[in-house]
Amino acid sequence: MKLVLSQEQQELRAAVRSFLAAASPLPKVRDGYDREVYARLNGELGLSGLIVPEEYGGAGAGFAELAVALEETGAALLPGPFLATVFATIALTRVPDKELLTGIAEGRVVATLAQPPADSDVTVSGEPGGGVTVRGTLAQVLGGMEADVLVVPALTGDGVVMTAVDLTAPGVTRTALETLDLTRGQAQVTLDGAPGRVIGPAAPGVGDRLAVALAAEQLGVLRAALDAIVAYAKIRVAFGRYIGSYQGVKHKLADMHCKLEQAESIVRFAAWAADESPGELPAAAALAQAYVGRACFEVARDHLLLYGGIGYTWEHDAHLFYKRAKADEVLLGPPRIHRARLADLLEL
Repeated sequence: MKLVLSQEQQELRAAVRSFLAAASPLPKVRDGYDREVYARLNGELGLSGLIVPEEYGGAGAGFAELAVALEETGAALLPGPFLATVFATIALTRVPDKELLTGIAEGRVVATLAQPPADSDVTVSGEPGGGVTVRGTLAQVLGGMEADVLVVPALTGDGVVMTAVDLTAPGVTRTALETLDLTRGQAQVTLDGAPGRVIGPAAPGVGDRLAVALAAEQLGVLRAALDAIVAYAKIRVAFGRYIGSYQGVKHKLADMHCKLEQAESIVRFAAWAADESPGELPAAAALAQAYVGRACFEVARDHLLLYGGIGYTWEHDAHLFYKRAKADEVLLGPPRIHRARLADLLEL
């Protein structure tokens, strides 16, 4: 196990960081989802197909590489459905499904994955070998307004199956939700006899991999927020001194840095476990969401506070990090749920 990035992973990080700095700087983040930027992200860097197997047109990379990319998209607060498509891709690689994975790798398909427990009332009727109809209401679907395809676990008489639904088909109603994080939308999706296609039985381990992917994004948000406030502390003068010279500020920044170091180690280990050690993955994933999500929010909160009054204004970028951190913290359930699961896994 290596917690230090390889040369190739460092080059990937540099490429993604450079692209996002030019194509999606923070002032542009406020404009929301940009289809052209998303297309370039896939066309020039192939990020949507990063973990898609090579036989389906993807890069065939591992979770360690995906975590590097997500850390950079998180740091840039990339708007739009990239994380939603990553979630769907994680589920589809566990089945797998050639048609959708090929479309995702080529950048033709924007997909999203329905999250539990919202999928508990989704049902499939019809023959799994042919066309099926899907019914149910999904309260919060990440990227639900931008996605072309919804991947949703649905109930049949034989158990839970993964089902693909064309979100532009008849029987699908999408309603945009007003969310805290305005840079990344969610939607309520109602399926009223919508045509679907059964991909296969639901595979184990998907939830753990989603947790690791989200933690990687949270690590990026955390790092960017800390970097921004450290830079500010070096130039902001109050009462004749740089605020970074005050003991109280230094202690706060040191605490934030400690959280970054711990979060980075946890994410690197969890990504390694997703690739190399499935037996250790459940505990690593639970730890990632139990610690990294909370640490990300606390750093984003303190980053906003250290700016003083200007940090509370709409014009400043601090609230963008705060809102993304809070939205991410509860996206897969609040930290207490993951702490309880971790305790169960460790038999505490």
